[in-house]
Amino acid sequence: MQEAVQAACDLLGFDPLYVANEGKLVAIVPGEDAEKVLAVMRRNQYGTRSTIIGEVVAEHPGRVIMTTRLGASRIVDMLTGELLPRIC
Repeated sequence: MQEAVQAACDLLGFDPLYVANEGKLVAIVPGEDAEKVLAVMRRNQYGTRSTIIGEVVAEHPGRVIMTTRLGASRIVDMLTGELLPRIC
């Protein structure tokens, strides 16, 4: 996450995981292909900051578990409301 986004969310009390963020892509690919796909994405002008953000594992089936900046684990819940109104 860009430092400016984190700073703005901290200032406004928003969780950046739940703020509208259009124009992003999450690709789920086989682990053995991840680096190859990442390299291709980074060659495009819009993908230069592409990165691997996680992996699918057997633990916690059906859940997304995130490691926080402090090193703790947290469940990423489904969005139930909107923090910011959508423009489009």
